[in-house]
Amino acid sequence: MAPQSSIRDTFFEECEDLLEALAEGLAAMADGARDTDTVNAVFRAVHSVKGGAGAFALTDLVAFAHRFETVLDGVRSGTLDLTPEVMHTMQRSADHLADLVEAARNEDVLPPDVSDAFLANLDQCLGAEPESLDMGDTPFDFAVIPLEFGDDPAPKEPAGHVIRFRPLQQLYANGHDPALLIAAVHALGPCEVALDLSALPDWDGPDALTPGLGWTLRLAGRESETALQEIFEFVEGLCELDISPLEDAPVPADPLPSVAAPPPPAPGPEAPSPAASAAQKPDLAAGAEAGEARGPKPTLRVDLDRVDRLINSVGELIINQAMIAQRLQDMALAPDDDVSLHVEDYRLLARDIQEAVMAIRAQPVKPLFQRMSRILREAAEATGKSARLVTFGENTEVDKTVIERLADPLTHMIRNAVDHGLEGPDARRAAGKDGTGTIRLGAAHRSGSVIITIRDDGAGLNRPRILDIARRKGLVAPDADLADAEIDGLLFLPGFSTASAVSNLSGRGVGLDVVRNAVTALGGRISIASVPGQGTEFTISLPLTLAVMDGMVVSVAGQTMVVPITSILETIRPAPGDLHRVGTDDSLLSIRGRFIPTVDVARSLGFTDPSARADFPLLLLVEGENQSQCALVVDAVHDQRQVVIKGLDSNYGQVPGVSAATVLGDGQIALILDPDAIAAHRAGPAATAAPRPSLFHADVHHGQH
Repeated sequence: MAPQSSIRDTFFEECEDLLEALAEGLAAMADGARDTDTVNAVFRAVHSVKGGAGAFALTDLVAFAHRFETVLDGVRSGTLDLTPEVMHTMQRSADHLADLVEAARNEDVLPPDVSDAFLANLDQCLGAEPESLDMGDTPFDFAVIPLEFGDDPAPKEPAGHVIRFRPLQQLYANGHDPALLIAAVHALGPCEVALDLSALPDWDGPDALTPGLGWTLRLAGRESETALQEIFEFVEGLCELDISPLEDAPVPADPLPSVAAPPPPAPGPEAPSPAASAAQKPDLAAGAEAGEARGPKPTLRVDLDRVDRLINSVGELIINQAMIAQRLQDMALAPDDDVSLHVEDYRLLARDIQEAVMAIRAQPVKPLFQRMSRILREAAEATGKSARLVTFGENTEVDKTVIERLADPLTHMIRNAVDHGLEGPDARRAAGKDGTGTIRLGAAHRSGSVIITIRDDGAGLNRPRILDIARRKGLVAPDADLADAEIDGLLFLPGFSTASAVSNLSGRGVGLDVVRNAVTALGGRISIASVPGQGTEFTISLPLTLAVMDGMVVSVAGQTMVVPITSILETIRPAPGDLHRVGTDDSLLSIRGRFIPTVDVARSLGFTDPSARADFPLLLLVEGENQSQCALVVDAVHDQRQVVIKGLDSNYGQVPGVSAATVLGDGQIALILDPDAIAAHRAGPAATAAPRPSLFHADVHHGQH
């Protein structure tokens, strides 16, 4: 039998999926989806949490889930109207249910008055005091679930049911006790239980340890088959199970009410296989056999540390392949030599393995976006505003580490959008807008990066006020004349806040500077676009993975460096007439009727004196995350290759203009350049916050992304 702690951990892992399904279902209901399948899916999620919590005697969680599902049962049966107030109560109850699950996981207890307040809101929806939940002598609580409503309001109910139940070995291995399941059926009404020994194994044979006991339960009464299926919900796929109406079941020749063995079940459709019973409905605790029977692909839970070790090993494999290729190049072998061909196959295979391993860590951003729905509801309640969250691109996959470290920045930005971006209901209506503000949160893949956008339809940035606050705080000179992009960049300065008073959401000077630091630590960039009266959009660009990247190997002042290939548009060897000097140190590149600023990488990193370089041998035209372009001056381009990223923060902290390092095939350590940071260092701090008007204006005027 599996250890209790392992079973408990599995329950909480399953709760994560259930809470995700709950949030998704409630979001669909809030958007107008009131179909039977959606409502039932929400009900099943809450009921499954309650059933699993009962197995571990988590009384607070069971009691709240019971009251919650009572409200949901009223909605699905049509006795409770789904008004906006009821919908809001259910969404906030789902938030509290998640808090209770987290508290139970941490073996903590939430203050009783918090749960009491949520319970009072649920009772108000019901309009009457619901019956109390009796936990009884068994840790399980199996609620009787009414028949699902449909076109036929009054289906004929059977006089009882016959349940044939035979556990498989996996049921015992997962820590389930058949006695508790039988007791739960017995609690529904008069029940006869007969022991079935027909499958008992040969004690002298090799399968002596295979479970052989089975039971036939004859339950009288008008309980629905759905209620019985809910009892066996957590063991579907782990047992042979058949539930049939009492009048349709064959009567055994000598039925015994306790432990006597009736004849074995009749063959045919009334004795389904484990796969058939598992196909009745989705299940949480079912094994791989049930997963294959239901259709979805089977999954395997793996400790994240094991995946990290595998990723590190693949990284070393790629470095090893690069070293072998470098040695063969030094030996000047012919390109069609057998060894060279095998090494090329090795390179392709290593890349395939790397992509497959990266896919293991890739996860959709959907759970993260669902968490932001709760943040928005709490922020709206705290500010007295009305707001809704619209998400898109929820299935965009990102490295798991990126998702985990993106939660705090997104939380800050959603709260900022509600507190500072959206106007109050009266002000919105006075401006001709809907009284409920809309915040759009989306994700998409673009040019090897993942783009996260947060846009509100509020009043936009008040740039005169931002500049005035910055002057009063001494962040800019009193006579400074700043462009719009530079004023927007002031929002990222430490200690900057436009809040007039300290509140739970803002006013302490901690906000967008924390967001920028967190995004920068992930190797990303953040930009702002704002239109007065129409709203503000923040765009975060992040790498898809933090482990491997494609880069171009270049030489700068005798140093070998790597430039991310996703930021390079083209390489240019300029003619003398293509470069135009500006001032004493700067120059512009004339290309296809445009002027692009040039940035000498060697000078920017402090390798050379400004007067040391007489000409520009080679330029890399790069595009930043804010869609601005510049030309990086390098000495030479060697080749393009896949490199393994090695972080520098733990040993050297943040190095301006450098994002990470890598090990090349000859064993040399090469710095990985950050083109955006190099360009921003040349142009000033506001360059990192330049607007993207083309994308934003398209969203504002057409209402889509």
